[in-house]
Amino acid sequence: MNAFAFRHLPELYGKIVPAEVSRLRATDDVFASWDAQALALGLGAQWRCCDEWLEASRRALLDCLDGQQDLWIFAYGSLMWDPALHFTELRRARLPAYQRRFSYLTTIGRGNAEQAGLVLSLEAQPGHCEGLAFRIDASIAEQESRLFWRREMIVGGYQPRLLPVSTPQGELLALTLVSNPGHASHAGELSLEQEAAIIRRAQGSHGTNRDYLEQLVEQLDRLGMVDGYVQQLSRLVADSQPVQPVR
Repeated sequence: MNAFAFRHLPELYGKIVPAEVSRLRATDDVFASWDAQALALGLGAQWRCCDEWLEASRRALLDCLDGQQDLWIFAYGSLMWDPALHFTELRRARLPAYQRRFSYLTTIGRGNAEQAGLVLSLEAQPGHCEGLAFRIDASIAEQESRLFWRREMIVGGYQPRLLPVSTPQGELLALTLVSNPGHASHAGELSLEQEAAIIRRAQGSHGTNRDYLEQLVEQLDRLGMVDGYVQQLSRLVADSQPVQPVR
């Protein structure tokens, strides 16, 4: 991992999973293994979006770039510690008019068919979301965006956007995945107590839902980023009192 990429955030050097060892880097072999896992879990051959749809979706958004530009990606969830990307620069970033919420249901990564888990999405709300921006060099943006799309848009549960984010080094336009309320993976309106009940119990092929939340809290703390929603949810999940799960 290139230490120069961390020049703005040296405290994260060694705290982000290198792309070459990430289990979430969706190479052909990894993608095939996900398909095998899904079949073994009984999710069926149609568990994900087809390759043709994934590529058409990627091209629809990124064809507006001329191929000579670096690609910036805004991270607010697991990308903050495991982007599975080769990047040349990392910045602190702020996205206005959205906030992170555990509103994305998953039945394979951090959940299963009996107990779906919850991972993060971005909901349009007053305020802002603090996260990270990764710069992908133009020379590898085609390859990296393809792998990124396979990982994040695998069931089409997000809406990809190019949105302005502010960084200490200036404003930039970043690929950002926001909530898709019309998709079956969207959890709808849940209370914090309901979210905590799910996160306590769910686990999947990538680990427990609780661990996902704890990794988020750890990375936010390391960066000195305060997210009241995440803090409150973390306290509820840590509470030992039983809460009825949501079905």
